[in-house]
Amino acid sequence: MADIKNYTLNFGPQHPAAHGVLRLVLELDGEVIQRADPHIGLLHRATEKLAESKTYIQSLPYMDRLDYVSMMSNEQAYCMAIEKMLGIEVPLRAQYIRVMFAEITRLLNHLMWIGAHGLDCGAMNVLIYAFREREDLFDMYEAVSGARMHAAYFRPGGVYRDLPDSMSQYTVSKIKNAKAIARLNENRSGSLLDFIEDFCKRFPKNVDDYETLLTDNRIWKQRTVGIGVVSPERALNMGFTGPMLRGSGVAWDLRKTQPYDAYAALDFDVPVGTNGDTYDRYVVRVEEMRQSNRIIQQCVAWLRANPGPVITDNHKVAPPARVDMKSNMEELIHHFKLFTEGFHVPEGEAYAAVEHPKGEFGIYMVSDGANKPYRLKIRAPGFAHLAALDEMSRGHMIADAVAIIGTMDIVFGEIDR
Repeated sequence: MADIKNYTLNFGPQHPAAHGVLRLVLELDGEVIQRADPHIGLLHRATEKLAESKTYIQSLPYMDRLDYVSMMSNEQAYCMAIEKMLGIEVPLRAQYIRVMFAEITRLLNHLMWIGAHGLDCGAMNVLIYAFREREDLFDMYEAVSGARMHAAYFRPGGVYRDLPDSMSQYTVSKIKNAKAIARLNENRSGSLLDFIEDFCKRFPKNVDDYETLLTDNRIWKQRTVGIGVVSPERALNMGFTGPMLRGSGVAWDLRKTQPYDAYAALDFDVPVGTNGDTYDRYVVRVEEMRQSNRIIQQCVAWLRANPGPVITDNHKVAPPARVDMKSNMEELIHHFKLFTEGFHVPEGEAYAAVEHPKGEFGIYMVSDGANKPYRLKIRAPGFAHLAALDEMSRGHMIADAVAIIGTMDIVFGEIDR
């Protein structure tokens, strides 16, 4: 039999594990990867350039569409950069609401990741389990913002509005009878905080279910243990952040090392791996879901006991209350001016970063004193991780490339920004 010569293979964008818009050129020796060359540019949203022609508020909804699995985390970094340049203080209640929804977003992200990563490696059921919980989390998004995904809920100086006192209810239809509807509405009779608290009580058992399906499953371990190993030194040198860095044993988490909003007042642990392989990064993310659940429960308890404002009272940055606009012409003018011209940010520059579910998500902003950013640069965590794909894949099989792409948890909206 003649020797198989080296050949080049286009892996994606048609391949489902390439997640839509990644063209990965693999140089192969048989089925063994010699080189992996990721090509980006098939999506290119031009968010950074578009921001230069939009007011600061108009660019906020673009943030949701960067990593469209971690919507509010993107908004958080953007608002923090603006607040840093304006020198605005965010009310404490707004900080707790932000933290609570940032952790709800982390759950949304990690559930999407565990479902898609499992599916990529051949585990079908975990996606269905994970999407069951995502529905409840989307209901929380919808309750505060009216949108199930692209919320635009965080605002410079706080959040758009306070938490609602009631949840939307399912109604009887041709498909669902009264008994089925009553069961669906069991945990919807109270406020949003009641609904979140009920979810948090149920969620640890759900995570146990995912672990039953995967953690000690020998096929899962064969697909992930020893695959894409990255040492702590290499992880740091390649710019890894988030679970990709912590999976290699480096306990770096901005929520602990550079606390922002209300994180300094909350109790949670930072899980780390030992081997730096795909399996360790899986274990880290699963434990992160448990820790996020802890944080959300602490936020719920604090928010129940502490009413207060949820956005700054500086009406040059935040709109006045509707009731004030009806009786005060000056407040009405403020409202129109804010949403047409926007607010002017003093000359200068700022960088703000959050511990996004995928790693360090940062916004670097330059202002020339106008009502639009002079320049906006997004530090997306997935970009640095994708750059390491070649090094992580060499010597592995084609099937392992699927597991390595999965372990990175890449979303191209932020990479190809």
